[in-house]
Amino acid sequence: MPEASKIQFNSQQRLFYQTLHKRVEQYFKTNEIKKNGNAAMVFKTIAMFSMYFIPYFLLVFNAFSSIPIMLLLAILMGFGVAGIGLSVMHDANHGSYSSNKRTNKLLSYSINVIGGYGLNWQLQHNVLHHTFTNIEGHDGDIDADGIMRFSPNSPYKKIYRFQFIYAWFLYGLMTVSWVLKKDFVKLALYKRMGLLKARNINYSTELIKLVALKVFYYTYMLVVPMLVMNIHWWQILIGFFAIHYTGGLILAMVFQPAHVLGDLEFPLPNESGNMENDWAVHQLYTTSNFAPKARLLSWYVGGLNYQVEHHLFPSICHVHYRKIAPIVKQTAEEFNYPYYSKKTFLQAIGAHTRMLFELGKKPQLAA
Repeated sequence: MPEASKIQFNSQQRLFYQTLHKRVEQYFKTNEIKKNGNAAMVFKTIAMFSMYFIPYFLLVFNAFSSIPIMLLLAILMGFGVAGIGLSVMHDANHGSYSSNKRTNKLLSYSINVIGGYGLNWQLQHNVLHHTFTNIEGHDGDIDADGIMRFSPNSPYKKIYRFQFIYAWFLYGLMTVSWVLKKDFVKLALYKRMGLLKARNINYSTELIKLVALKVFYYTYMLVVPMLVMNIHWWQILIGFFAIHYTGGLILAMVFQPAHVLGDLEFPLPNESGNMENDWAVHQLYTTSNFAPKARLLSWYVGGLNYQVEHHLFPSICHVHYRKIAPIVKQTAEEFNYPYYSKKTFLQAIGAHTRMLFELGKKPQLAA
């Protein structure tokens, strides 16, 4: 498999993106709209942080003595974790939240507040996933560390026969893994891959920052509650787990049906590192939307039900995706390229489950 730096997309197909880009630019110019966020984004930011911090303060100030109510507040915090990640941090890290770079940088740090590490997210998501979508060995989002199989190009294990069942239990552990070990593992991996050196980032410095941020996070999420809450320490750990299991499950249910579906492709470069398609066309073949008419869902998930639009225009704030989607669809159809979209969220979840089942079958040897 060629190194990421040696993979080249087909430059002969640039007309599609050039045409699409011109049409989208014209939409914003004609309607005199900025590509960044607006007042709706400010309101959403307040709502998402409130969903996380109001339950937190209610818990640490012992506002309720009922264990079931406290558990519900922890689950609500889990919705806040996912909401902050999907609707605030995500846009900020792509530089699309605001036209002000300082605002974007400040809000990109929100991932550190909920237990993740901003640098790792930027490298895995912005750099690797958005560039090498569904390419085995390069897109970290389809690398499940041998626990699950998300690509037909991944090695097969017998245990994968049951992944369409156990995947839904493991998905909830996504952010649990982040806060405990994954950030340390990923930072070391990106050092070995040369991603840190290529960006003049010092590994030791970042490791110190990571440790400091984890100490800060564990202090306010575990130490403080154990000192002030009127419940047992193990009950606090259960609540902590509930927060992250809820957040992780929601994040997986948003991101996985966007790329791991039977309709989509998992292309590989040839021996020279050349891809069949241009980068933009590649995104059309490897990405799917879902539930485009579900306004409330779209609001909560940061417009990521419009994954096609997001992958083609990550620098545009998600509040505009619904409006530019018809432009993207029409242009794709004109160029005879696919525009994948599932009508409902449940259809997308069902399609992803079927794909997990298919990937769990033992591959047939080529004749």
